[in-house]
Amino acid sequence: MANRQNHRQNYALKMELKKQDNIAAGLVSDRFPTVSGIVIQMSYYRKAAIPLLMVRTVNIFPTSYAYFKMDCMIKGCDGGGFDLTSVVTNMIKAHKKMKKGSLNCSGTADALESNHARIEYETVIQYRKVSAVKR
Repeated sequence: MANRQNHRQNYALKMELKKQDNIAAGLVSDRFPTVSGIVIQMSYYRKAAIPLLMVRTVNIFPTSYAYFKMDCMIKGCDGGGFDLTSVVTNMIKAHKKMKKGSLNCSGTADALESNHARIEYETVIQYRKVSAVKR
């Protein structure tokens, strides 16, 4: 029973920290006013006989938080995940519309190898149309 209570407290703390990270990141519309939408397609892979763990699409709107760190899906991974923040911000600075790549999980665990998980991603950014200047 005490273990279940401890798990709930840890989960609640983790969710509160995630909420604080989202708020600190700000909204996409505030940080990147030229962006009208972002779509990130990810394939999660793990070290296993069947390596493909999951395929996921994340749609990010101007009203979404500008938080681009995705959690590692491997149980027992501590502090891991895939931080796409630099990918997205560099794309926006260069006004790029599409980028493909891969990232390794940055997390650690005693029972896991350092390269226990990775994602392959495709990020597509749509920009707002520039309205014609009235004379």
